[in-house]
Amino acid sequence: MRKFLPIFILATVTVSLAATGTVTVSAPKANSTDGSPVQFIATATTTCSKGVSAMGIYTAPYQLAYTVSGASLNHSLTLSPGTYKTVVEEWDNCGGAATTPVTITVSTSSSTSSGSSFNELQAKSGWTGYGLLPASYSICSSCSPSGPQVTWSMVQKQTSPARDGDATKFSIGGKTQYADVLWNNHLIGDYSSQGLPDTSKTLIPSLHNFTYDVWFYGTNLEASQALEFDINQFFSGYGFIWGHECRIAGGHMWDTWDNVNQHWVSTNVPCKPLSNTWNHLVIQVQRTSSNQLVFKSITLNGVTNNLNITRNHGSAPGWYGVTVNYQMDGNSTQTGYSVSLDDLKFSYW
Repeated sequence: MRKFLPIFILATVTVSLAATGTVTVSAPKANSTDGSPVQFIATATTTCSKGVSAMGIYTAPYQLAYTVSGASLNHSLTLSPGTYKTVVEEWDNCGGAATTPVTITVSTSSSTSSGSSFNELQAKSGWTGYGLLPASYSICSSCSPSGPQVTWSMVQKQTSPARDGDATKFSIGGKTQYADVLWNNHLIGDYSSQGLPDTSKTLIPSLHNFTYDVWFYGTNLEASQALEFDINQFFSGYGFIWGHECRIAGGHMWDTWDNVNQHWVSTNVPCKPLSNTWNHLVIQVQRTSSNQLVFKSITLNGVTNNLNITRNHGSAPGWYGVTVNYQMDGNSTQTGYSVSLDDLKFSYW
């Protein structure tokens, strides 16, 4: 009888574990209320040795609204009012994926479809820079852009960094600690740079709503004591200054201006812009029928904080116009830094 011996075959089996990834969404915040467009900022990581291939935004199941190559995403989506269960997803080069859901509500609060606007103001004429020195911070008549107390420059038509090839780079430096630089542009009324002198003096008193919408970029924003964005209206002896100050080295909070008592008041709303990426800021204000100022809302990087702060106006004898300001503040060592502005839109109605 033939005897069969068992034959053992040895095989090597390689088991590979699927790569795992994470998606971190810094804007918009989950369960926030945002105005359109909504800015999405996110980064992704993966254990895949080949890295992250792409990222995308879903506004609803199976509705991929945007994709970008690489491990970072910074994009604004125009969305109609409503609630969205958005999802930000990353895909790696090993066949894996990861997601982070973000439910948001899009309101109509940032809509400026009515009224008129100036677009790409950062690229327009009319900007004038002024040095401001402590402790009074009034305009320094002896200061010049070359310093030495405070130095400043403004360079238009910058292609990098830029969102559409037409950014303006603003810079500050100097030797005097806590020195500031103010840039001002007269849009409507006296000294209008945009061809709207309103000689009949009928347009400016009719305006009650304003929106300051701008993108800004800095490589070292932490060197800034503060960045300031102001809307100003003057007529019939009244002065309405909607001052908004993002304290960065000064404490990462938003302040608003008290016209009567001439000082800044904290809103307790955080202000934490990001370096090395474009930050999107939308400020909305209003003048009431009884001539009070309303600081309505601040939207930074897709997160809207409704302020609804009401204050009394100041005075402006002899002044007639609508102007905007952009200001950069120096820190305790007056460290030089630059900030680029792009897509600056000012709306009024």
